[in-house]
Amino acid sequence: MTDTSALKYTAEHEWISLDGDVATVGITDYAADKLGDVVFVDLPAVDSGVSAGQVCGEIESTKSVGELYAPVAGDVVAVNEAVVDDPSLVNASPYEDGWLLKLRVDPAAVDGLLDRAAYEALTGGE
Repeated sequence: MTDTSALKYTAEHEWISLDGDVATVGITDYAADKLGDVVFVDLPAVDSGVSAGQVCGEIESTKSVGELYAPVAGDVVAVNEAVVDDPSLVNASPYEDGWLLKLRVDPAAVDGLLDRAAYEALTGGE
């Protein structure tokens, strides 16, 4: 089980786990719950670059279509093909099996993101 207090978060409901200069990115359980049953995920191509705060993918559910924002700038080094094949993983396991992409980043860029307490305050404690 992922220690959610060790992650960083964005106001757009993405989480980041940093390992050296590689950031694993996904959406939070709060976002997955609000979206409803995820039925389609569109992710950026490996070796493409993403810019902080810019749309880099799409998550479609039975309720709506949501945009995936890059939490920090970086180069895409991996995408979770299992989620592309089975989008329900985003709902079932948002912090483990439902991760979306891995970015090579400047580790200092993550410092400005929200910690768990700030994210919970943003979402009303959920």
